[in-house]
Amino acid sequence: MSKIHPTAVIDSSAQLGKDVVVGPHCFIDAGAIIGNDCIFDANVVIGKNVKIGKKNIFYPGCVIGRNPQMLGVTPDSVFGQLEIGNENIIREFVTIHPSIYPDGKTIVGNNNMIMIGVHIGHDCIIEDKTVLSNGTQVSGHCKIETGVWLSGVVLIHQFITIGKWSYAAGFAGINHDVPPFVIVSGHYPPEIRMINKRGLVRAGLTEDQQREINDAFKFLFKSKTPLLENAKALAAKGGLDENVKAMTDSIINSSEHRFGRYLESLRRKGH
Repeated sequence: MSKIHPTAVIDSSAQLGKDVVVGPHCFIDAGAIIGNDCIFDANVVIGKNVKIGKKNIFYPGCVIGRNPQMLGVTPDSVFGQLEIGNENIIREFVTIHPSIYPDGKTIVGNNNMIMIGVHIGHDCIIEDKTVLSNGTQVSGHCKIETGVWLSGVVLIHQFITIGKWSYAAGFAGINHDVPPFVIVSGHYPPEIRMINKRGLVRAGLTEDQQREINDAFKFLFKSKTPLLENAKALAAKGGLDENVKAMTDSIINSSEHRFGRYLESLRRKGH
C-alpha cells in the first residue's frame, strides 16, 4: 500500500504504482508516471509527464523534470520527456531537465548514484551504474556511458560523450570526448592520464580483456605519433577486442568535430 503524506500534492492525472512513499510537501505534476516501490522524501518536485521506473529513491529538495534552463521560455513553451529507469539513488537538490525538443527525451538508466547538487541538463543520456559525485554539472546533450565515475564538481561541456567505465578526477573541466576505460583530470583542456584499473574490475572484465585494453592504451597514448593516426592504425588491423574497438571508435568519432565533441556533429540545426 502506498503512503502519501497529507501535505503532499499529487495531480489527479499522475499515475502511482504500488507501495510508493510520498513524503511531506512533495509535488507530483500532471501526467507523471511513477513505478512501484519508489520513495520521495520531503520537498521533492516531479514535473509534468515525467516517467519513473521502480525502486528509485529521491532525497529532499530534488527538482526532477521542470523546464530546461533556456532564454525565451514562456508558460506556453512545449518540451519533451524525461525518463528515469530503476533503482536509482538521487540525492538532495539534484536537478534533471527534460528534452528541449517536443519529440525528444532525456534518459537516466538504472542503478545510478546521483549525489548532492548534481545537475543533468536537457537531452542527456545517463546509462547504467554511474556515480555522479557532489556538485557535478552535466550540460545539455551529453552522453555518460555505463560505469562512468565522476568525482566532485566535475564540469562537462555540452555534447560531450564520456566513455564507459572511465573516471574523471575532482574539478575536471571536460570540453572534449573521453574514451572508455581511462582516467581524465585537469581543466580546459583535460588530459588522459592512465587506464582506470578500478573501472576495469568494476566492469567485471577478465584478465585477458584487461590486458588487451592496457596494451591498446600504450599504443594509442604513449607512442610519439598522433593519437588519431594511432587509432586509425589500430582499427585497420581488424579483429579487435570489443573493448579496444570502443576506444578506437571513440577517438575516431570525436575527430569528426573540430573541438572533439562527436555528438555536436549530429546536433539539430538551430540548437
